[in-house]
Amino acid sequence: MSAVVAPAAAYPDTMHFEAEESKEVATDVFNSKNLAVQAQKKILGKMASKSIATTLIDDTSSEVLDELYRVTKEYTQNKKEAEKIIKNLIKTVIKLAILYRNNQFNQDELALMEKFKKKVHQLAMTVVSFHQVDFTFDRNVLSKLLNECREMLHQIIQRHLTAKSHGRVNNVFDHFSDCDFLAALYNPFGNFKPHLQKLCDGINKMLDEENI
Repeated sequence: MSAVVAPAAAYPDTMHFEAEESKEVATDVFNSKNLAVQAQKKILGKMASKSIATTLIDDTSSEVLDELYRVTKEYTQNKKEAEKIIKNLIKTVIKLAILYRNNQFNQDELALMEKFKKKVHQLAMTVVSFHQVDFTFDRNVLSKLLNECREMLHQIIQRHLTAKSHGRVNNVFDHFSDCDFLAALYNPFGNFKPHLQKLCDGINKMLDEENI
């Protein structure tokens, strides 16, 4: 996922613009890429600079997010909750990208960001490996990796984002790190097998393109 945004000097306090975000309304048709554009404009619209450039989410990332939405909606049987989880994921990615690309992190946070990137890459490799290699899936391993990503992310955004954003992070990771959800997703005889195949195809492509 990539972003093109204005220089750091053009931005007011991150917590200020974050606190002023307007309330989201559930959509009839869920589309990750359109949502990312809307969220980016909403966030950048609060800032001094109006030089909004391009969307943060490419086609492959969008396909993965849309598949995550579908499997979440099917698992929870709750369209509104599924939309909330994926919207929170997209908002978190956008804000992290804005902070990172505009040099808002200190040296400790940058070091954490590098560790976070490596952990996310490890997570992606594990997700795909557990799907491709029979009898290797371990929900506890995946849950642990996800929760390690969660803790790093909390530390990275601690100085920059509000309690509301920390809540969004927890909302996302509470769902995806849930062992029952992971077991259902990887059940070779379950209803989610087609979703898992599409997810892993997308993640594999992102790995090949070095986007994760």
